[in-house]
Amino acid sequence: MTAHHLKINPDKTELLFFPGKTSPTQDLTVNFGDSMLTPTQSARNLGVTLDSQLSLTANIAATTRSCRYTLYNIRRIRPLLTQKAAQVLIQALVISRLDYCNSLLAGLPGTAIRPLQLIQNAAARLVFNLPKYSHTTPLLRSLHWLPVAARIQFKTLVLTYHAVNGSGPVYIQDMVKPYIPTRTLRSASAKRLVPPSLREKHSARWRLFAVLAPRWWNELSDDIRTAESLNIFRRKLKTHLFRLYLD
Repeated sequence: MTAHHLKINPDKTELLFFPGKTSPTQDLTVNFGDSMLTPTQSARNLGVTLDSQLSLTANIAATTRSCRYTLYNIRRIRPLLTQKAAQVLIQALVISRLDYCNSLLAGLPGTAIRPLQLIQNAAARLVFNLPKYSHTTPLLRSLHWLPVAARIQFKTLVLTYHAVNGSGPVYIQDMVKPYIPTRTLRSASAKRLVPPSLREKHSARWRLFAVLAPRWWNELSDDIRTAESLNIFRRKLKTHLFRLYLD
């Protein structure tokens, strides 16, 4: 910290404890300067609210609350905006907020991310200035917006593409392992990954990038996995997810 001319502010420092199955009690304190830190239920880091159980419930609630307030303000000036202007404004202020660090939500059940999907539905209705209960699937198709679950999968698979092709951070590349058959097969050039081997199907480990990424990656067609560039991969992947979620 000193080498980078940084200093920790004890008054703004929070202690977040992530308990394991055999972890000690959470009744612990840490002396930090003149302050004594005790574990908190949630803490904010780089705009993401983490909780001690990594359920991301607090982060989803904070994102939903922020987006709802933004939509409320845009709705007040919606009569003054064209449809195109409303779309650009909502994409910049709301959809970008839904996308921020959304790969952390990978593996969560649909009920957990439903509040975010409701926000996206409300945003789509506001773009077209439609009533509250208007059907949103045709609106998402028209706007070329992937649903929230698909956007989470899209972000995760883009990270996987970087890892597979050696353009991502080393710690991401170390989480996936290329599948190398023991003998010469056509699948050797398909850029598949070694699938995870977890016995507990409902284990929390199914949310890990090292588990989800190979499974989602191997479900893609060879044409998508072997895309020549990132731009081509993103285009083909979006088309695939668009058909999977909205057709």
